[in-house]
Amino acid sequence: MVKRRSIRSRFLSWFLRRRFKPKLLRPDFDPARFRKMLDRDMGKNPIASDVDITPLQHEAVNGEWILPAACTSKRVVLYSHGGGYLFGSPLSYRAFTSRLAVACDARVFVLDYRLAPEHPFPAAADDVIAAYRYLLTEHDPADIVLAGDSAGAGLSLSLLVQIRALGLPMPVAAVLLSPYADLAVTGESADSNTRTCAMFSGDAIRRAAATYLNGAHALDARASPLYAEYADFPPMLIYVSDTEVLRDDGLRVAERAAAAEVPVDLRIWRGQPHVWPLFVPMLPEANQALSEIGEYIKEQAR
Repeated sequence: MVKRRSIRSRFLSWFLRRRFKPKLLRPDFDPARFRKMLDRDMGKNPIASDVDITPLQHEAVNGEWILPAACTSKRVVLYSHGGGYLFGSPLSYRAFTSRLAVACDARVFVLDYRLAPEHPFPAAADDVIAAYRYLLTEHDPADIVLAGDSAGAGLSLSLLVQIRALGLPMPVAAVLLSPYADLAVTGESADSNTRTCAMFSGDAIRRAAATYLNGAHALDARASPLYAEYADFPPMLIYVSDTEVLRDDGLRVAERAAAAEVPVDLRIWRGQPHVWPLFVPMLPEANQALSEIGEYIKEQAR
């Protein structure tokens, strides 16, 4: 159990604040170039041992399956990666998603959804509902858990909105890491935490929102699921850091879920960088969070 913020967490925040954060505010920021850099750098990170990774292309659904060799359950996690709808990929997330699969003893499908600006809203929302329909052809919804980080957590919530609208069976639970759920960017922390957030600023998330929306209405619940009706959504586990710019998105999602009598477990950590669970196995706080997430998924999807 991590009792206080680790030295590694402090160093990581220092590094991100100086090397990552400034890139997103450059006038010449190029999402396509940034994607290649992330795949090159993060794709080198070692994955969990004894897992098989199998690419999938099925009609409109693209992504990859991650299967631990020792998996004994029927559990399936549909994982949507973050990146402000502009960057990120299954490759850049393998170090985390492979360990997630082991931690929750489940098959994990990592969705390779289309990204803006080439594919603005509703491309990602269309891709995630297509992936869920695909999973339903082979898996019981009681075995399916949604998970995602940042924009991917927002996309998981967007999926719940679409599932209910279409009358499809709900998954058993959702795990949301620092959800990016309000593309209108009305949360107070977007500006008040701009200095303390190690990765983003209010201006950076506003620019990402505008690029993804491409003129669409920011209050459309498929893009900004904060504004959805939460009745009948499945139980949720939500992680946020008190110092990140997206803190208030996570807090308000939890409030709306609780108001709709959805079981919600909100975990607020102090001083951590945005989506710190991704930094396994290097960060002690990430290892602890991943262990908690694995136990939660195993409890919800038995």
